[in-house]
Amino acid sequence: MRPALTLRRRLGIGTVGIAVVLALPLIVAVRSLERVHKTTLDLRNGAFAASLLIGNLRQGTDDLRSAETALVYVGTPETHDRMMNQIANMRTLSDSLDSFSLKTTSLNVRLALDSLAVLANEEYARSSADKHDAAEAVSTQWVRPRIGVIEQTIGAAEQLLRARSHASVNAATDDTATAERAAIVSMIIAILLAGLISIWLIRSITRPVFDLESGMHAVASGDFTRKLRVRPNRQDEFGRLSESYEAMANRLAQLDRLKAEFVSVASHELKTPINVILGYVELLEDGIYGKLQDQQREVCETIAGQARNLTRLVRRLLDVSRFEAGGGALECRQVNLSHFLDTLQSSFSVLAMQRSVQFQVNRSDALPREVRWDEDRMSEVVGNLLSNAFKFTPRGGMVELSATQADDHIQIQVRDTGAGIPPAQLPNVFQKFYQADNQSQANAKGTGLGLAIAKQIVEAHQGLISVGSEVGFGTTFTIRMPVRTDFRRTGQFPVVPAAALASCG
Repeated sequence: MRPALTLRRRLGIGTVGIAVVLALPLIVAVRSLERVHKTTLDLRNGAFAASLLIGNLRQGTDDLRSAETALVYVGTPETHDRMMNQIANMRTLSDSLDSFSLKTTSLNVRLALDSLAVLANEEYARSSADKHDAAEAVSTQWVRPRIGVIEQTIGAAEQLLRARSHASVNAATDDTATAERAAIVSMIIAILLAGLISIWLIRSITRPVFDLESGMHAVASGDFTRKLRVRPNRQDEFGRLSESYEAMANRLAQLDRLKAEFVSVASHELKTPINVILGYVELLEDGIYGKLQDQQREVCETIAGQARNLTRLVRRLLDVSRFEAGGGALECRQVNLSHFLDTLQSSFSVLAMQRSVQFQVNRSDALPREVRWDEDRMSEVVGNLLSNAFKFTPRGGMVELSATQADDHIQIQVRDTGAGIPPAQLPNVFQKFYQADNQSQANAKGTGLGLAIAKQIVEAHQGLISVGSEVGFGTTFTIRMPVRTDFRRTGQFPVVPAAALASCG
């Protein structure tokens, strides 16, 4: 039996193969680049620079003609200065021709420019005296012919430079043509081979890694039924990883079922003794077993308060277990949105005064009159968000509840000016039993179930809930809810029983 190609062997083979196929074209390319570099330097330092200078001289000649025409017809000091400046600029450019073995051209241009300077003064004298016809005669007989001589001289130099450049390029081309063809052919072969090696590596390594990554994401989100395309019988590291993944997923699924069963059973079993405790405490407070002293009454009130806290915890645990088991039925009906918000405002206004926190309720005028939600469940969600906001907002701070409409969704936001949540903890706030660090600043810690239940309820309505926070500035929870929750149309909440689906259509 052939030994399996392990991940290490695949990476080694791929690395060596790519190095080998790239070695030859790299050597050929380096040699070709050296020759091209030398040729480029010669052309840049010689012919190209000279050609650029010739181009500037041609442009200078055009500017000279323009300045001379203006001087003939507008004999002002400004046009005269423009003409003389252009002649001086042309002299400077012509002096640079000496460095490119164009001394004859440079001399001829300078002589013509010296003559033009004298003639320009003559033109200016006549034009400034409004003798434009006389100035034009000087231009026609003397000035323009000399400018033409300059152009011809520059043209001859340009042809000479073009011949030099052509000879240099031909020589460099003859030297590098073979190397360039070899480099191109070698590079094409190298690219094809490297591509084949890359495809092989992607198919044998990358795809299994992506498959394992998606499986891990599924497990992290609570989906333990995700199956991998990588088979456990594969004889390499991926096969062993796949085997370990399936064993882990099966075990986690089993533990999740056991946990849900335990929570459900424990919650049901705890309800009865808690109710019994509350019943006896109420009997004691009512004096059925004799009058209580003040200290005894305080103890009874403490017992009753803790028992009620246990009752709320048991109810939340039952809610979690029902939703996870597919029993979180919704009772959707027409809800007056204005009344919904008014009830929340009235309920939390007293708490705001007790805590010396400013409480604002903002609502858009474009809100629909009615929505189709489970009113009790949504009141629980928004109420929990508001309770948390007041819990973590110091005196003098502000809590804001706002409602707006965007397309076919209602957006509800609860914003506070509390301590905020660190960025690293934001992805975990909707997890069961998770409590952020800012809980330490509150008077009493919660159970870590409120936000998890809120997320389940919102998603059961086919809505979305998100959180944004900045440490030291506060936290904002955002809920996007459809105006109508229609499970029969979207089918996005599979765990809701059929009876609930029918009631929310």
